[in-house]
Amino acid sequence: MDYPRSAGEFRSWFGTDADCLDYLDWLRWPHGFVCPRCTNAGGWAVADGGYTCASCGARTAVTAGTLFDRRRTPLTVWFEACWMFASQKDGMSALSLQRSLEIGSYPTAWAMLHRLRAVLVRPGRDRLTGTVEVDETYIGGEEPGLRGGRAKGKKALVGIAIEVGEPRGYGRARMAILADGSGTSLHAFVTEHVEPGTRVITDGWQGYRGIDKLGYVHEPRSQRAARSRGEDPGELLPAVHRVASLAKRWLLGTHQGSVEAAHLQSYLDEFVFRFNRRRSRSRGLVFYRVLELAVAHAPVRYRDLVANPKPKKTTPSPPGARGHPPTLDRPRATQPWRAP
Repeated sequence: MDYPRSAGEFRSWFGTDADCLDYLDWLRWPHGFVCPRCTNAGGWAVADGGYTCASCGARTAVTAGTLFDRRRTPLTVWFEACWMFASQKDGMSALSLQRSLEIGSYPTAWAMLHRLRAVLVRPGRDRLTGTVEVDETYIGGEEPGLRGGRAKGKKALVGIAIEVGEPRGYGRARMAILADGSGTSLHAFVTEHVEPGTRVITDGWQGYRGIDKLGYVHEPRSQRAARSRGEDPGELLPAVHRVASLAKRWLLGTHQGSVEAAHLQSYLDEFVFRFNRRRSRSRGLVFYRVLELAVAHAPVRYRDLVANPKPKKTTPSPPGARGHPPTLDRPRATQPWRAP
């Protein structure tokens, strides 16, 4: 097996920082070291755990150029955070992570989770196929004085697309923040996330007009016509309404609804990642996928995560206030509960 199948097996595999580093080495170069500078294979390991290229002589650390580049947090803590992130069905908040891993500051825990969210969208991933429902919803709550479904000024307009199985069942989903409800935004959302030739079901909003000219089989469903027939308009697009409800409930439950608009897309990416893997039989496989994406992703700096970065302090913080957690690579305790 390439991944741990249980929490006990996870802790037996990754008890030391050296074990974690070796696993990242295997994930990044499963067939042997390949120099990222000259792309030639072959080299030799050095004392610090990195490699020296046999062709150009460049020194490369295992974590260089990955999500773990220039890290200050020990790898055992990173792996534990990845396991908790992947194994818990509804995810976790930064405050819970901080308390569980003895992280000294909330920003450190917050940044760790946002770095993990940043890798969840795989470049070049397959677009949705078959029969796909597409709709929009507002996430973030209403603002006073603004009524109506697509009125400007609400928190965030989010496009939703989900595969619908026949005769029942749901497939993969996609969610993205939209600039507005115009045809330009909606057409761009559909073409980015849905494969041409797919049957696309939408409501009667005029922004969806012209989708058939983009290579899709467009099936609009009018809410007004449904009301005239005595039907429930909410049942015209049951799949997207279900996904929208689950996403809002997840944000309110796991994160208590305290999601800033600047970071909403990363939370939507996390929800979609979890939703699309809801049938996974092994949480260890999800953990493996997260690490696999992390070693293939470019470094994510803290200044790129914060919405309003503050000027860097000229004087360093004292050692006790830096917020870096202690390593989980520790010697076995000798029954401290029996100590006199």
